[in-house]
Amino acid sequence: MTLEQLYALIGHDMKAVDAVIRDRLHSDVVLVRQVAEYIIGSGGKRMRPALVLLAAGALGYQGVRHQEMAAVVEFIHTATLLHDDVVDESALRRGQDTANAMFGNAASVLVGDFLYSRAFQMMVSVDNMRVMHVLSNATNVIAEGEVLQLMNCHDADVDEARYMQVIHYKTAKLFEAAAQLGAILGQASQEVESALASYGMHLGTAFQLIDDVLDYSGQEADTGKHIGDDLAEGKPTLPLIYVMQHGTAEQAACVRKAIEEGGREDFPAVLEAIRSSGALDHARERAVQEAELARASIQCLGDSNYKKALLQLTLFAVERNH
Repeated sequence: MTLEQLYALIGHDMKAVDAVIRDRLHSDVVLVRQVAEYIIGSGGKRMRPALVLLAAGALGYQGVRHQEMAAVVEFIHTATLLHDDVVDESALRRGQDTANAMFGNAASVLVGDFLYSRAFQMMVSVDNMRVMHVLSNATNVIAEGEVLQLMNCHDADVDEARYMQVIHYKTAKLFEAAAQLGAILGQASQEVESALASYGMHLGTAFQLIDDVLDYSGQEADTGKHIGDDLAEGKPTLPLIYVMQHGTAEQAACVRKAIEEGGREDFPAVLEAIRSSGALDHARERAVQEAELARASIQCLGDSNYKKALLQLTLFAVERNH
């Protein structure tokens, strides 16, 4: 199933979210508009805003505040991308030049700050302390995750537990917040709100684990970024950690050297080690486990097309090639 099919149920709302995004991107500063519109307009799966809409729909929400909150979530996500690409010195995202490659690091960082602050302006306008609490907490945890990842770079002793902590903080937290926002707007019980938050966290974890797999198995035309970027940046992701723990001594030494030194020189040897050791299968299996936990989390929801879409989203997360 494609994302387009999954999003058919919320097509009207997604168009409304796009309209909110374009309206709230306005700034009298020309460069702010240029950079923000460039990154927002460059595509992306829009999974986080879709989560807000689907969760709210599953609870029968009838207003329009979920559209505003979906745009807030997308602004926060986009701000993290702008900052991420500067930190990682990335040149390609979603099949085109990154904003920092186009406009420079300084502009990317500052426009990322603009998007964060605009998101908080929009949060305040909703005048709901639960919404403020969830989003401000998520934004803080994501920042901690970015720092944790930075600390892990070029550290070949990072184990699976430390790496999973980075995923939970850096990626899964915004998925969790998005699903939880839909529950809050739908005035769900605490039990249902917690269930949707758990769903989002497990979905986001599965999504990131598949990203890790695609960095060593995908095609650049599909993934929209340079294959091997994680290795070049010295990031010890799950496939690499698995090789060091379960591969041969020679394979482990090769991966350790690549993580500690970074670069792309060892990529062919590392790729062979990853593929022959079963590391990709292990990472995929972990993603499937997380997707199953996500599905189990929302069994308490009443039957609806929105619930079906949430369940199908877990399948897309692990079966995608981009």
